Amino acid sequence: MVAREMLADVVPPVKTSDTVQKVLDRMAEFRVSHLPVVNEVQFLGLISDEDLIEVADYNSPVGSLDLPLTTVDRYVDENRHVYDIVRMMNEKSLSVLPVLDARLNYLGLISVNTIIEFIAQTLSVKEPGGIIVLEVSSRENSLSHIAQIVESNNSQILSSYIRSFEDSTRLEVTLKLNHRDISPIVAAFTRYNYVVKETFNDIKNDNDNGDRYDQLMNYLSF
Repeated sequence: MVAREMLADVVPPVKTSDTVQKVLDRMAEFRVSHLPVVNEVQFLGLISDEDLIEVADYNSPVGSLDLPLTTVDRYVDENRHVYDIVRMMNEKSLSVLPVLDARLNYLGLISVNTIIEFIAQTLSVKEPGGIIVLEVSSRENSLSHIAQIVESNNSQILSSYIRSFEDSTRLEVTLKLNHRDISPIVAAFTRYNYVVKETFNDIKNDNDNGDRYDQLMNYLSF
C-alpha cells in the first residue's frame, strides 16, 4: 500500500485565511495535533497546536502570524510505501502527514487513525484465531519452516511479525492463526525445539480459566 491509497479526505487542510480559533477547533474535532497549511494546491507547511497555543489573539488569521512552517521531512510523495510512512510519523511524532504529487501539489493527508486501521487489517486483528509467540535465534529464523509446521496441522498463518532486541540475537516471532485450538500446533513447535514464549486466545486456555472459575465458585459456596 502506498500513500495515495491512504488519504483521509475527511480532514480538511488549513487556509492562511483561517483564524487560530478555527484551526484549534478543527484539531480538536479530528483529534489531531497537526494540520497542513495549503493555499489552493500549494503546500506551505505543517502547523501544530503548540505553534498556536500562545497566540494572543485567536481571531488572527494564520497567514498573519510569524509561524515556524517547514516542509522539510514533513510530507511524503504519493508513491511512498506505508512502512516508510509509519516510520516517518513515529520519528517526527506527527499526528498527520501531508501527501504531495510529483509537482509538490497537495493531494491530502494521512492521519494516525488511518495508520491504526492499516495495522489492524495487516495484523488480522478482527479475525478470530489463536496467537503464538515464539522465541528464536536470528540464525534459526526460518519462516518457511514455521509456516510448514502450522500448515501441517491444518491451520494457516493470517499474519505475523518479528520483534528484535538490541544487543541480542533473540527474536520474537508472533503468529496470528486462523484457528483458536492451537494446542496441537504448540505441541508441534515444542517437538521441533522451538521456545513457545506465550499463547493467546487458545480454546484450551479459555477452558482452563473456566474450570478454575467453577472451582472457585464451588469453594465459595461452602
